Amino acid sequence: MERVVQSPGKHPKLAIVAGGGVVPILLAQDCIAQNRPFCLFGVAGAASQDIARFPHHWINIGTIGKTMQLLRHEGCDEIVFIGPVNRPDLRKLRLDMRAVRLLPRYLKAARGGDDQLLRFMVDLFETEGFRVIGAHEVADGLAADTGVLGEISPDAAAMQDIARAAEVIDILGRLDIGQGAVVCNGVVLAVEAAEGTDAMLHRCATLPPHLRGSEERRAGVLVKKPKPGQERRVDLPTIGLSTVRNAAAAGLAGLAVDAGGALIVDRAAVIAEADRLNMFLYGIPPAADGTGDGDSQ
Repeated sequence: MERVVQSPGKHPKLAIVAGGGVVPILLAQDCIAQNRPFCLFGVAGAASQDIARFPHHWINIGTIGKTMQLLRHEGCDEIVFIGPVNRPDLRKLRLDMRAVRLLPRYLKAARGGDDQLLRFMVDLFETEGFRVIGAHEVADGLAADTGVLGEISPDAAAMQDIARAAEVIDILGRLDIGQGAVVCNGVVLAVEAAEGTDAMLHRCATLPPHLRGSEERRAGVLVKKPKPGQERRVDLPTIGLSTVRNAAAAGLAGLAVDAGGALIVDRAAVIAEADRLNMFLYGIPPAADGTGDGDSQ
């Protein structure tokens, strides 16, 4: 496998701390296109082996001190955290001394939910002098645009379902519960919790046909948007081809995501697939969902 060699660029060197999924690879490719120096730091057990094509290191969650040393050794000034990483089983982690000292703070943040845990992580690295940025700041094409993104537009009923689902996410999001909800004809079919979007959509597909749409008569919508007050540099809601296909299998009429506050992986393919399946893809304008959450970037 050919290894990528990068040239010096005008940008600060970027550390891509890679969890699962393809987005870390997309960011690396975007850095190459921008002539932006970077290095991938793959979280063991989460990141794809494909990162080995690029400048990289493998890191473990329990070795915070070593990770900081590697970041400085590589000369990284900015960091982006991207890709899912499951919460570790602390009983099985081998902690270095830095991690041991941080453990009480980590446990306190973890008890407060995912948002507090993410803020703890961001604060930790920023205290060390690194600048944490969002994936959408590296690759402009990742963030969803406003309005209809494909050939199909949501009708009045779908727009009402979008507003209802957005309201559900905002209310439950204040309790740090999920970034997604499915609503059909005003009825809340599912909310996303720890299982993730795909599992939620699989549950929807098992509901009685009279509650949801079908391939012949699509109805209902999946909405993905950040929780109120969420740290938007990490853990933005993300959709891709599997999201569209699973939403189609559940009989939904379309998907709506927060414009500027959600990521679309492989945008052209996602839009084309939604069009093929006769589904709409819609970017919710900031503050236009009736929630008053106008901090979309």
